[in-house]
Amino acid sequence: MNPNIPSIDQLKELGLPAPVSYAPQTWGWWVLLGVLLVLTLIIAVRRYRQWQRDQYRREALARLEQLRSRSDDLNALRELPELLKRVALSMPTQSPSWNPISVGVSLLAIASSRSTHSSTDRTPSRAGSLLQGSAALGREDWQVFLQQHCRKPLPANFSAQLAQLAYAPDEVLRALPAPQRQSLFETCQDWVEHHHVAA
Repeated sequence: MNPNIPSIDQLKELGLPAPVSYAPQTWGWWVLLGVLLVLTLIIAVRRYRQWQRDQYRREALARLEQLRSRSDDLNALRELPELLKRVALSMPTQSPSWNPISVGVSLLAIASSRSTHSSTDRTPSRAGSLLQGSAALGREDWQVFLQQHCRKPLPANFSAQLAQLAYAPDEVLRALPAPQRQSLFETCQDWVEHHHVAA
């Protein structure tokens, strides 16, 4: 047996290198990190603003759910057209023709022109002809407005159905079958959920 063989007691533990830092070692990584932080902040701000803009949509969906829970009530059915009009007026938009403020101004102009011009031989003022907002849209125009702001196709007579809900006698509404009532609620919900705005 060789007496020069080292024993295990003579072994020593090797020293470990210094731990590698996870911090970026060059300025390029710091720039990339800064850009990512700025982009994250921009996306967060945009999401928050979108969430704020959609407040009217969430409130309308909550009200629609309340109305759906009592769909046998005639007042719930009659409130559907009003709810869609309120949603249309609440839509944020950059287009001046659908601006709720211009609609209100036009409504005041119409009211004042009607009060001052009671005879039919005079033409209404130009301000009265500017009433183009969603509050003043009739059947065909209302249907076009609803369809233009919806990503899904709507029933061709949707505005006529809404007008029926608003103005038909109670007996007509009571005679509506349950599937047709549910279909109206579903169509209104789809429009409120998925309508797009130019903002």
